[in-house]
Amino acid sequence: MPGLTAPSSYSQEPPRHPILQINSKEPFNAEPPRSALISSYVTPVDFFYKRNHGPIPIVDDIESYYVSICGLIENSKDLFMRDIRMLPKYNITATLQCAGNRRTAMSNVRTVKGVGWDVSAIGNAVWSGAKLADVLELVGIPNLTSVTRSGGKHVEFVSIDKCKEENGGPYKASIPLSQATNPEADVLLAYEMNGEPLNRDHGYPLRVVVPGVIGARSVKWLDTINILAEECQDYKMFPPSVNWDNINWKSRRPLMDFPVQCVICSLEDVNVMKPGKAKVSGYAVSGGGRGIERVDISVDGGKNWVEASRCQKTGFPYIADHMSSDKWAWVFFEVIIDIPHSTQIVAKAVDTAANVQPESVETIWNLRGVLNTSWHRVQVRVGHSNM
Repeated sequence: MPGLTAPSSYSQEPPRHPILQINSKEPFNAEPPRSALISSYVTPVDFFYKRNHGPIPIVDDIESYYVSICGLIENSKDLFMRDIRMLPKYNITATLQCAGNRRTAMSNVRTVKGVGWDVSAIGNAVWSGAKLADVLELVGIPNLTSVTRSGGKHVEFVSIDKCKEENGGPYKASIPLSQATNPEADVLLAYEMNGEPLNRDHGYPLRVVVPGVIGARSVKWLDTINILAEECQDYKMFPPSVNWDNINWKSRRPLMDFPVQCVICSLEDVNVMKPGKAKVSGYAVSGGGRGIERVDISVDGGKNWVEASRCQKTGFPYIADHMSSDKWAWVFFEVIIDIPHSTQIVAKAVDTAANVQPESVETIWNLRGVLNTSWHRVQVRVGHSNM
């Protein structure tokens, strides 16, 4: 790739905010404290989780940087940044969530493989760039195409980076062509995040943003767009009965939309407080553009429930699927509850398709530790001021 300098070591990685909780240094993977997540509806770039598979690439000559579009199409094409910037620019508010968010809770049931994320491998940002549907029209693929004349059914995104997880090769992931060519799916080739050029951690100079699906599809440092007949064999979820001895990768489809999810961010896993009123707040989100119908909170471990209020913008109640709502973005919830004694506080969300979070993490355990969307639980120990 012209304009690329491959880092020879991790010493060339960019500076990061000291508030981040580091889950691995090489490659660098980190998340903010959960309380920081709900301080702002749009997550500041510094607080947005960092998910990397290898050293961060350095693109030092933006003029010579380009993305190759090739594969099962009639005319391949190289697109420079100036070509992409000439296309209509869209601003999409979308939440990205790593498929491994809340993996640590799943690993407490049984050992899993992957980065040990707590509850903050998620963030909401305003992404700006060209729609992938417009880009694909430049190589003769019309909107709402499911298969090309040459048999292409999937769009693979290939990164510049080189990572151990791919045996030294680049990271890559795919989505269906029907999604890529649908303008309503809002898939972007993004060059800005929260009104500023992407920084190196988040994919400078160009990344894919695929709203509503697991973050693994939103490939950073984009190098190539391949039109393929088959989908990438990557992130998948297996039943609890499958282990590394009997796994059959081809038996499952790659993960796409993330399920409905909610997390309490105003409290830690274990809390000590005085008896009385307490605020319980956090985030809720569902994949596929589905809205959040309600968030239920229990102060007795799930026996009885109260409904929390929901909002995206301060002072404006959130209405699921309303034109005033950001369809790809998370929702903040809040409720004031009375906590007279030690207990377990539980949160669960329901989306507009009536999907609800599973009660138990044990029933959805899988060897990769992905998509832990079980009820979120925190413990509260109540004492008096002389404790």
